Amino acid sequence: MTTEAFLGTHPLTLHRFPLDQKNRSLQAWDAADEYLIEYTFANYETPKHALIFNDSFGGLAAALIAQHPTIKVTTVSDSFVSHQACQYNLAENTLSKTHLFQQNSLAPLPSDCDLILMKVPKNAGFLQHQLAQLSHLPANIPVILAGKVKEIHSSTLKSVAHFLSAPTTSLAVKKSRLIFTHTTCKPVDDKFPTDWPLEKTDFTISNHANVFSRDSLDIGARFFANYLPQGKKPIKVIDLGCGNGVIGLLTLAKMPNAKLIFVDESAMAVASAKQNIQHNLPEQIDNCEFHQNDCLTNFTPGSVDLVLCNPPFHQAQAITDHIAWQMFIQAKHTLKQGGELRIIGNRHLDYQDKLHRLFGNCKIIGNNKKFTVLSATKRG
Repeated sequence: MTTEAFLGTHPLTLHRFPLDQKNRSLQAWDAADEYLIEYTFANYETPKHALIFNDSFGGLAAALIAQHPTIKVTTVSDSFVSHQACQYNLAENTLSKTHLFQQNSLAPLPSDCDLILMKVPKNAGFLQHQLAQLSHLPANIPVILAGKVKEIHSSTLKSVAHFLSAPTTSLAVKKSRLIFTHTTCKPVDDKFPTDWPLEKTDFTISNHANVFSRDSLDIGARFFANYLPQGKKPIKVIDLGCGNGVIGLLTLAKMPNAKLIFVDESAMAVASAKQNIQHNLPEQIDNCEFHQNDCLTNFTPGSVDLVLCNPPFHQAQAITDHIAWQMFIQAKHTLKQGGELRIIGNRHLDYQDKLHRLFGNCKIIGNNKKFTVLSATKRG
């Protein structure tokens, strides 16, 4: 499948990022992106400052900058990878980054924008958080949301109406739909972050809107918690794909002399993990680091003793194992000789074979009907 996209009037070469060599046919844009850009170009000739939410791989920003080279574009994303993809795809198409501004989902929004474009996120709570942010902006800024028809429900429209003006919708085109609304300058606060007690502990867990399993301990983490290390060794541990940091938190509680490094590509996940250490184990905060990053890219080789991980098996809407594979390869690179990668995964994903091929060894240390906990050691 070609990587060339006609978003608006300019052909663009767009890639997913990091480059998925195994699944190069996966598009870095979809029909909703096309519909959104076509409508924008037909109805808004000279926007001065476009605010874009959830532009997965930078296709929307690239199309706007290609059409209007002097337009100011601010992209808002919770994803480190999305920001990197936008930079990559602008460079790939020799488009200027001079007027591009990128910020994470926790930063305050600019108030001088005159057009707001949003891809509807899969996470309904995250959508509510972003709409709540928009409710604080000046009135009458046009807002256009885009998504697949199957992702836009009556609850979606209800959320939009709660935070912004009463929405209207477009006809469906290529199984995609647009939602039209505008800001009202009637601020509405959202319910995030949420807090809940962590079972069988005295800890309270705080979750920002875009963090997985934001209302309770997910079943994978609950099972993984039975197979975490403990002891007094002063080892260095990475909680890779940390989410709210509950695995690292429980590890630190069992290993008070350990140094924990929390890594996730989500800004909200990293912020949640830091909050959970500060609140529950404040005396340990100096033994922790928190990084928003693309897996373990640029981490020092041979620098840690243990990597704990519950790898994802999707990127945006696509099911793919290349993120897990990247995590495994970079974990091996970052581990010391004799260091261990310990993961949990759904049994059907066959991570045992992958780890055995990469490390030359892999053993099962726990399983049930749904999950398997695996351990692989870096040998000389």
